[in-house]
Amino acid sequence: MAWIVLVASGVLEAVWATALGRAEGFTKLVPSLVFLVALVMSMAGLSYAVKSLPTGTAYAVWVGIGASLTVIYGMLSGTEPVSVAKVLLIAGLIACIVGLKLVHDAG
Repeated sequence: MAWIVLVASGVLEAVWATALGRAEGFTKLVPSLVFLVALVMSMAGLSYAVKSLPTGTAYAVWVGIGASLTVIYGMLSGTEPVSVAKVLLIAGLIACIVGLKLVHDAG
């Protein structure tokens, strides 16, 4: 269950990071509210996950998911430039996240 919550929390990290960019210094109400709600839920999920997962592993997976999805969303929406190198590096990051899960299960 901790892994499912951790993945959901990583997705919420991408939500709050994207909302933060759209909040324009917290001058826009809806993105600011989305940021705050997603931030609290994301942190609560990470907190839950580290009760049973190693903190370093959980944090790396959480950040990796959030960063990957934030960049992917930016590339798909046109706000982030797309390049072959960037796509390969994001794929490598995702592979590392999967690798951390596999290593944890094997250990």
